[in-house]
Amino acid sequence: MDNRPVGAAPDYTNAAINMLGINLLWIFWVTWVLWGIIPVLMIAFAVNRFVEYVGDTRGITPVFGRLSRRRTDPQA
Repeated sequence: MDNRPVGAAPDYTNAAINMLGINLLWIFWVTWVLWGIIPVLMIAFAVNRFVEYVGDTRGITPVFGRLSRRRTDPQA
């Protein structure tokens, strides 16, 4: 075996975020073509709620503000 020190792994975070945006774009486009704007808005709202939920869980403050009300009591 080779006993050389292992270097740091490359950071693919920006590439992954860009690909997520590209995939959302074509998914929204296909959904719009097949079923119209209402399902696209519903999917966008669901994705937004999921992102806000993950941010709340991790204690991250959104940069551009919130679309929905922030829950102060986790039991509510």
